[in-house]
Amino acid sequence: QRMLAAKDEKNAIGATLLFNFLHYALRPWPWIIVALASLIIYPDLVAIEKAFPDLDPQYLKDDIAYPVMISKLGPGWLGLVLASLIAAYMSTIGTHLNWGSSYAVNDFYQRFVNPKASQKELVRVGRICTVLLMVLAGTLALTVLEDATGAFNLLLLAGAGSGAIYLLRWFWWRINAISEISAMIVTTIVAIALTAMSKNESVQEWQWGVLGWDSLKFLIAVGATTITWLLATFLTRPEDEETLRNFYRKVQPGGPGWAKLVNKARKDGVNLGDEGKPWHLPTEILCVFVGMVMIYSSLFSIGSFVYGNIGWGISLAVVAAASCFALFALFHRTLTR
Repeated sequence: QRMLAAKDEKNAIGATLLFNFLHYALRPWPWIIVALASLIIYPDLVAIEKAFPDLDPQYLKDDIAYPVMISKLGPGWLGLVLASLIAAYMSTIGTHLNWGSSYAVNDFYQRFVNPKASQKELVRVGRICTVLLMVLAGTLALTVLEDATGAFNLLLLAGAGSGAIYLLRWFWWRINAISEISAMIVTTIVAIALTAMSKNESVQEWQWGVLGWDSLKFLIAVGATTITWLLATFLTRPEDEETLRNFYRKVQPGGPGWAKLVNKARKDGVNLGDEGKPWHLPTEILCVFVGMVMIYSSLFSIGSFVYGNIGWGISLAVVAAASCFALFALFHRTLTR
């Protein structure tokens, strides 16, 4: 949404690059520094237990270190941090609830259940979906997830299962709404089931060749979701031709995955606006890797300065600057040709 709100594609790319630098290279270091300090003040969980004897044992886990460190702050700073945590929580939960209900209403209910629904009805369904999503999230947090690591692993499993279709939908005309909806549903169910199974010690001992349970569950998530969305794709009708052509005109995805649609349009004498335009995907994939080099070089450069390794910090900063320059040069080629 924020990218679409930008003035043009160049501004959207620049804003996204700035966000990735701030989010992945700069923001982690305050957290890391706090974590390193916690290892000095509280070397292990026993030290935390001694310092806070009234702490409920069920909360005595590795991720308790951050709240414990927050307790070291004075009243003013403590209030500021708590207010920021509450604001961040409300922002995140509000965004995801609105996002989830918009999916349910616009992409499912209005499209497949009641295409003629009034705005009043859509708002009512959206409110119901918001409440149901909040109840589902609360139930999941209380029954399946035990700590922040569990939540992180759940997100990784869900992302691993559905990641392929979110990329391939841009490059293959045959993927439709049912493909994506089926992938979302199945990857969520599979991720929750695998996370719940991980609590069982006997399951954690499962082995397949050199692969342990941690690797197996990712293979299961990817395999189950991929099989599901492929079946859904081939067992349902594709989007109508006019919708696909309008999408192609706006996005200009190009490539072999759209060749059938493009050839058909040319036979019908339909202009898709791609005459004489090069296919930029190879350059854009190169941009992805150059961008990764830039972000991770920045991350470790900042870390090197934090640790006092000035030489490594300067070297990595030069790599990050060179990568940034190369990235904008590549972007310029894709935007001007």
